[in-house]
Amino acid sequence: MALNATEKIDLLNIGLMIFAAIVAMMLPFQLFLFVYAVLGPLHYLTEISWLHDKQYFTKGKYDAVWLLVVGIVLLLNIFRQSLDIEFPEMFDANLMLIALLSALIFVTVKTPLYKIGSIVILLFASQLSHNINLFLTVFVPTLIHVYIFTALFMLYGALKSKSRVGLWSVLFLIAVPFLLFYIFPEHAFYPPTESSKSAYKLFNAVNLVWFQTIDKIPMPTTIDGWDAFIFHSPKGIVLMRFIAFAYTYHYLNWFSKTKVIQWHKVPKGRFVLVIVLWVTSVALYMYNYKLGLQWLLFLSFMHVLLEFPLNMISIIGIGKHVKSKVFKTAQA
Repeated sequence: MALNATEKIDLLNIGLMIFAAIVAMMLPFQLFLFVYAVLGPLHYLTEISWLHDKQYFTKGKYDAVWLLVVGIVLLLNIFRQSLDIEFPEMFDANLMLIALLSALIFVTVKTPLYKIGSIVILLFASQLSHNINLFLTVFVPTLIHVYIFTALFMLYGALKSKSRVGLWSVLFLIAVPFLLFYIFPEHAFYPPTESSKSAYKLFNAVNLVWFQTIDKIPMPTTIDGWDAFIFHSPKGIVLMRFIAFAYTYHYLNWFSKTKVIQWHKVPKGRFVLVIVLWVTSVALYMYNYKLGLQWLLFLSFMHVLLEFPLNMISIIGIGKHVKSKVFKTAQA
């Protein structure tokens, strides 16, 4: 049976997953650093531009402004040491929960008064976020965003388009981490260079939190102990393979669906601006690593928060589809 255009793209994505998994297996640290610096800013800029034209998938024209404000405060919290600004210890966890649930409000509530009331209630409820602090502050803007939300977005698209190949691509995406963790040989790995180690140390919070909270590994007493574990231990290598794969495929998935999403169909002036900002971002990252990283973190956080409403729509859409199938089966 001939494949339609959507199914061909879904099949291409399975190929992209295979490619990303193979490179991540051999060069996990180097691959992550490359795609984060080169593909990352182009993805962030083009998606923010596309989301802007879609009114960020919210019901109110200015709902996204609230998410921008939350994002800026979150970033100030991240950079507070260099900026000499004091914030409560749990402020970023509270804000991440506020941003997530605000997105849910923005895609389900239309009346401004109800929105304001819901957010006020949310501000008080966010004080409970200390119970899931690490989940909110470390995993949501990183692995949850690039892997879980990507899978949900793909599943929602496959259900809408009724693409069987799309459903297979989602299943393949779920299977890849198991291959990376348990099947692919540990010796098929090129150790990171000293420069790669130095560059990645600013990203290793995800690795450290994973080891402590999921693998329950006792914390080494020295920084060298952690470095040895992250860069050379079997657990450190397979975890980095997953991180590199998740980020690489997250970016490739976005660019592979250009014809479907049509993020490139924007005013020429804005498209030129996006390209200029992308080139500038890569150049800044190469010229001044610390400053470039701060800029990329800014873009990354903005695109993560502004995408929350779309994530909520995907989850709601999947829920509605499952509900319709359940009721249809019950009625039958």
